[in-house]
Amino acid sequence: MTAHLAGRERELGEVHGWLRDPGGPRLVLVRGELGVGRTEFMHGVSERLRAEGVLVRVMGCVPGDGTRPFLLALRLVMVLEERRSAEALRAAGRGDGTAMAGLLRVALARSASVIVVLDDLQHADAESLALLGGTDFGRVPSRVRLMASAVGRGGRDGEESEEGPVIAEGRALRRPGAGVGAAVEGLAEVQGARTIVLPRLGPEQVIALVARQLGATPDTGLARRVHELTRGLPGAVDALLTAWSRQGAIRVADGYAFVGARTPTPVLPESDRFMRALDVLSEPRRAVAGALSILWPLGERVVALIAALVGLSVDEVRDAIRELIDAEIVEELMGSGGTAAEGWTFRVPLAAHAVRERLGPLERSRLSATAVRTLWADADTTVTASGATRSATPVLDDVDAVVYLADRIAEAGTLVERDRAVRELTAAAERLHPDSEGRGMLRWCRAAGHLVERPADRVPALQRYAVAAYFAGDFRTARTIAESILRDRPDILGRLELQETATLFTVATANALDWQALSRLATEQWWDELGLPVLAATTGRALALCLLARWREALDLLVRTEPVWSTDVRAAANPGCFRAAAELALGRPERFRRSLALPEAPHIGPDHAYTLTVAKFDELLNGGDLHAGETLLAAQGLAPQLLPRHSQFLRHHLRGEWDEALEPARWMLANNGIHTAAIDHYVVPARTAAILLARGRVTSARRLIDSARAEGEGPPEYSLDACEAELLRTLGDPTGAGKTLRRGLDAAEAHDQIAGTDELWAALAELLADAGRTAEAMTCLGRLEWIADRMDSGRSRLRYLLASARVLRPDSPVTAGENVREAVELARSRSQPFETAVTFVAAADTGGAPTTLLREAYELFGECGAVLERFHTRAALRAAGIAVPGRRQATVESEQLLATLIAEGLTNRQIAVVLRLSEDAVANRLSRLFARTGLRSRTEVVTAVLTGYGARGLGTEA
Repeated sequence: MTAHLAGRERELGEVHGWLRDPGGPRLVLVRGELGVGRTEFMHGVSERLRAEGVLVRVMGCVPGDGTRPFLLALRLVMVLEERRSAEALRAAGRGDGTAMAGLLRVALARSASVIVVLDDLQHADAESLALLGGTDFGRVPSRVRLMASAVGRGGRDGEESEEGPVIAEGRALRRPGAGVGAAVEGLAEVQGARTIVLPRLGPEQVIALVARQLGATPDTGLARRVHELTRGLPGAVDALLTAWSRQGAIRVADGYAFVGARTPTPVLPESDRFMRALDVLSEPRRAVAGALSILWPLGERVVALIAALVGLSVDEVRDAIRELIDAEIVEELMGSGGTAAEGWTFRVPLAAHAVRERLGPLERSRLSATAVRTLWADADTTVTASGATRSATPVLDDVDAVVYLADRIAEAGTLVERDRAVRELTAAAERLHPDSEGRGMLRWCRAAGHLVERPADRVPALQRYAVAAYFAGDFRTARTIAESILRDRPDILGRLELQETATLFTVATANALDWQALSRLATEQWWDELGLPVLAATTGRALALCLLARWREALDLLVRTEPVWSTDVRAAANPGCFRAAAELALGRPERFRRSLALPEAPHIGPDHAYTLTVAKFDELLNGGDLHAGETLLAAQGLAPQLLPRHSQFLRHHLRGEWDEALEPARWMLANNGIHTAAIDHYVVPARTAAILLARGRVTSARRLIDSARAEGEGPPEYSLDACEAELLRTLGDPTGAGKTLRRGLDAAEAHDQIAGTDELWAALAELLADAGRTAEAMTCLGRLEWIADRMDSGRSRLRYLLASARVLRPDSPVTAGENVREAVELARSRSQPFETAVTFVAAADTGGAPTTLLREAYELFGECGAVLERFHTRAALRAAGIAVPGRRQATVESEQLLATLIAEGLTNRQIAVVLRLSEDAVANRLSRLFARTGLRSRTEVVTAVLTGYGARGLGTEA
């Protein structure tokens, strides 16, 4: 089945059934609008029939066929008789319709068993269509069937040619007219005929289509953009994906496809079917379409506006719009009652974009300026008699209306009042902040910067542009603009604005992973050369030291310069945040906890308050404190969906919503944006790798860890070390795991870092205890207890309790049991499914808690999709004599896990280690997998996994 048939399974089965039913219709007419995929659908039906041994003959009509009377009828007679017919040739040549009708009836009656496919009847000659329309297909033998297609959704005359203008020998040929359209419509009414209309695809069907075409599942953002731009038309989907692929805009990570939020919409080429459908029309239709592509949100009044702009009468504009509707280029927008049109829009937004971009820049500016003046006039008018202000853009919702006006202002440029344009562009950017969907904040700030003329105003506008670029993920632009302001025009900005610019420049440098440049920013000399105020230089340098995890130096600098930056609330906001973070990293969390109230928020502006809130939220979730993080969001009135991707990932991860967590993680991986400014710079890739490992994606987790490690002197990678150690333990390499843990601890010690090292100490203590090295394990446990007391966090306390239970169990079973019981209660209170499940398994394993906790752990692992942990828990349940719930589902999960491990490239021996089975047991399981699914090799298993477990039932309940 071709990719374009995704979402057509029902229609495919229906038409196939009609054609195979002896009593079914003799003529099946397939209709559908331009780009709906009629030809692909007919091809799919034909392939299915051929696979069943049915003889299928295909005839395609092409532009120009309509100029040759009886051509289609002649070709049909010759196909049915399987030979050249001299009589038919003569009849067609002399235009003898009576003779051709008789020859066609005879050919249909005596033909051998065949299904003839007639594609694109809108290009056929009217005379042949009239013959077909006059044929009583009810009398045609059941062994002969016709399947025909034509553009259009039925019920109208004058359907447009899908192929666009007809050109032959340098001259335009006549287009199919109303006669052809009426003849096609008439075929649906003949005896023995049946019509099926292919609808547009829904959102889920578009996802399936994109997945088949790209060989990767589209993420939510890509799927949404494709559906919005194409309205579910397969031809438009194909054109869009082809253009993006050629531009290299589509990126794939972990089997998912992405486009960046700022990836521009491609412009369809002149050869595209949607462009040809417009080009076949003469002026003034094309001029009206161009104006409509920009002005359509203004509703019905676009008629008068276009008339004035193009130099036509109102009636001429209305006539042109009607022709565009008949050509299926635009459609009416109906009001809420569905009785009156509120305006017009293009059927395919992707085509509207192409039409708009084909206009010259001056024409786009002129049309946009008209839209802006119209909307501004609406805004300036008094309320109507009813007391309500008239909606300027009646066909758009509030957010879309903001985007539309701002885009038109940006494109109008100097043709509208500059000062008002700058004010409104700035207001629109602030309203959509942080604009995670890339709807225009960066574009509007850039336009505002270009419109400002006075240097005193231009530099602040450029600063806003740099901030917008940072939030849009364009770190290079943010860094370049910020540095140019600091170097060239620091005299324009005040001390607070320069401080913000220095902060922006430093964090953008870190997000670009330029550790060498960041090290230079950590020196006093670099900032002295700029001649900046001490506040800006100190703030930028302190942030650079924090981002390099040089916590002691950062804290010393901030303490020494406190009189400089503590002069007012705004000046102290960032340095105070850096100081709290440095003390937290050094094991002194008190100041950070006090800072969670954000007393400065009312005084620093919404953008700055948002940034501080996100930074503290990230630190809380980095430390595993989900409750405190969500309390912070609620206190600041920040909805979770407004968080940046890395923050959303951390939240979903701790909540056990791993499928939701992986979506932003994959996007960040595809766009090289996986690092954060939190104390743990590598928390996102580390926790993503942990998810992959818990799902049996061992090799994928290894690759992710390796790719996330920094080149050169960056901050310590202790979270990556902790995850890698767990991976090595899973693969049966405790020695390598121990070395990795010690490496992480050494790096943390070199940076005087305490926060986050509890994970390393706990893992090392358990590893040593398992190896019988009790004295060394006790030393690690002592260090872990000291950290837990000092950090006073739920996560560090929980890790200490579990590690102590494991280490103390042989010699102090009572203390170990008490610690286990406390750990269980603490884990329940923290409401983090995976952490809770791990705690329950550890508690049951130590013997200090009832084995019934395993049942709860099993369900919690299932909520997260932690199939590897769930597999081990099943084994523990059986060992404890507890029935495993859902035995059939358990079998399916085990089979899926085995297939995943094979797809990850693991040998039978490695799989045995990961699953804690013997090699013989693994071989037996693999044999059963092959026998049940019909797969014959490990290669076929890999293919089945990569294609969603294939069509043979891998991973499904038999």
